[in-house]
Amino acid sequence: MDQNNTYNNIPEGAPSAEQPIYHYTRPEQNVAPEPPVYQPPQYEAPQPPQKKPEKPLTKKALIPLIAGVAAVSLVLGLVGGALGARLWNKQEVIPEGTAVVYQTAKLKDADGKTAKETLAIPEVAELVKDSVVEITTEQIVTGSFMQQYVSEGAGSGVIITADGYLVTNHHVIEGATNINVRLADGKEYKAKLIGSDAKTDLAVIKIDAKELKPAAFGASSELLVGEEVVAVGNPLGKLGGTVTKGIISALDREITIDNTTMRLLQTDTAINPGNSGGGMFNTSGQLVGVINAKSAGEEIEGLGFAIPIDTAKAVIEDLIGHGYVTGRVDPGFVFVEINDTMTAMMYRVNELGLYISSVADGSDAEKAGFKSGDYVLKIEGEEVSTEAEANAAIDGKKVGETLTVIVKRNGKEKTITLTLSEYTPQEEEKQTSAFPF
Repeated sequence: MDQNNTYNNIPEGAPSAEQPIYHYTRPEQNVAPEPPVYQPPQYEAPQPPQKKPEKPLTKKALIPLIAGVAAVSLVLGLVGGALGARLWNKQEVIPEGTAVVYQTAKLKDADGKTAKETLAIPEVAELVKDSVVEITTEQIVTGSFMQQYVSEGAGSGVIITADGYLVTNHHVIEGATNINVRLADGKEYKAKLIGSDAKTDLAVIKIDAKELKPAAFGASSELLVGEEVVAVGNPLGKLGGTVTKGIISALDREITIDNTTMRLLQTDTAINPGNSGGGMFNTSGQLVGVINAKSAGEEIEGLGFAIPIDTAKAVIEDLIGHGYVTGRVDPGFVFVEINDTMTAMMYRVNELGLYISSVADGSDAEKAGFKSGDYVLKIEGEEVSTEAEANAAIDGKKVGETLTVIVKRNGKEKTITLTLSEYTPQEEEKQTSAFPF
């Protein structure tokens, strides 16, 4: 038996400050937001108006009155026309029924191209406030003794089309039976799920609304370390529309969350549970990231993360157009990582490490010879011991390429080669041989 896999060498203790835990910014579960307590306004008793003696209106007095009214009407008409023309030229008309509106709010140059303009933080907050929403969810959970109860969650979202498409995080709506959206003006809607992707932690939902204000899409590739950014979201699931500011701390930061490796923007902007799915905006009021994670722990602060908008664009379009992300490979099996004694006993194995927990019925993986309970040693010639390492190796593959995996089964090593096909979600994905092995 490999000495590194024996129970005697299981690491103990929680991760230290040098080994932070990254996690999604979920608020506490089963805590419904408390409605505000209504406090009736205090009014003073109105005083009756003092009547003045009425004077009869003579013909002599009527003539200058009519002339004055005409002059005032002319001035107001000219001023109103000028202001209306100015506002019309400045405010972009938002089209409806389009897939994704990458509009730039008001920031365009003389040629109609996107123009960046540095705004003050209050101006950014005012510009984007109607583009960020509050999201609350309900999920039916089965507890001990088969008792069911409703678990409530909360997060944020960003409007991306005038007719009701919104982007948020996959982990915000995952497993939800009801999704509710509250706009900045207080209007509430039921939302339906259009598509969701766990690998990028993005989801698209839709509400039945029109004439919304979509966020202006910027370019995360143009961001600089140290550049000022603004986050808008719903921290704690109760404080919708909260604005915080900070800087871009790092670009293209690779972190692993729930065994999935992501490349994210790092910021010191205050990020709290409930901010997930909210927007990160540059000082031109353009959306440059979707907030999704933070790092918490002893002696850790100011470590927030966002999905770059350049990464999110293609995923959003695929989710709207297809309901899933196209071009992604499907290995046809699911991993499970066994790294403690109790889990090993539950799965009835005597080695710690990475296993194949299930294989989809009729899949290419099943035809290639993979079986539930295979102990994974190497993928593409590289040793793997964690689910994150294995997923990273597979995610780098394209449809039609081969994947070579060395597994151990019944004490013997076996090499299996699989030609990868495209992943397409099925209504019911059946897996063979569920644990225990």
